[in-house]
Amino acid sequence: MKISNAWIDKSQTGPKSKEGHGVGSSQNIMEYQQQKQQWKRSQRTKPSSSSSSSHINNLDDGCLMHIFNFLPPIPDRFNTALVCHRWNYLACHPRLWLRVDRSVKELSEPGVFPNIETAVSASRPGDTILIAAGGTHRVANIQIRKPLCLIGAGEVPDDTTLVCSRGSDSALEFLSTCKLANLTVRAELGCCLLHRKGRLTIDGCILQCESNPLDYLSCPIVSTASSSVVLPSQTKSNNGDGVFVSQTRIEGGAKAVLTSGDLALQRVRVIYARTSLLFWFDVEQMCDQIDYDKPL
Repeated sequence: MKISNAWIDKSQTGPKSKEGHGVGSSQNIMEYQQQKQQWKRSQRTKPSSSSSSSHINNLDDGCLMHIFNFLPPIPDRFNTALVCHRWNYLACHPRLWLRVDRSVKELSEPGVFPNIETAVSASRPGDTILIAAGGTHRVANIQIRKPLCLIGAGEVPDDTTLVCSRGSDSALEFLSTCKLANLTVRAELGCCLLHRKGRLTIDGCILQCESNPLDYLSCPIVSTASSSVVLPSQTKSNNGDGVFVSQTRIEGGAKAVLTSGDLALQRVRVIYARTSLLFWFDVEQMCDQIDYDKPL
């Protein structure tokens, strides 16, 4: 009987110990899961010091705008405006852009002008002028004497058109380093762009000279710049005067480029598209000139 009782006690105590062990382990698992969920919530609401210290949004507005100023206006600076509300405000700030909108009649909004001539006069060296798409912008002999960048706001160059009426020498006259992008410049008679000094970059534009009986007097690009005082080493370091055209459609006129200084047409490349010709070329000083006084 003693043996049987002992066996019964062992059989009864065995399951109790196992049951107690099971209950304790399930409680530990529940506590662990609760602690894990609390830790996750704390990580969401409180970012770690290592990630927050290197986050670009910790910079103040002045620093961010200074960084945005180094970005190309299209497409990089334009894309920054799509990140968040703060970046949209800073990327579209008048300090970074000047806008030309013909629909504007009151100059209550800073940095917005009704025409290109007013925007050029109010601009500072290095500013970017964004010209609104739609309609026609009338321009005539507008002189640009400071480094500026003029960009069309449309999806294609045809969306933003600058028209120079008959009787004007040119639509735009450049006396400093400037850039044109995503624009259509049309001249009824004369030239679209008159380059006198500096480095003029034309990227992704359309230059049109309308057909007329005096077509021989029309020319999309005229350069009167002279680089006789510029050394070849300076030209290679992007300090010399010149015109640099890339992916631009040129239509009409007696010649694509007319030069009256000592600049020469170089590195011409033409691609035939479905309905037009796209040009790439440079107009600058010849670096390797042959001295005819010396025997070859």
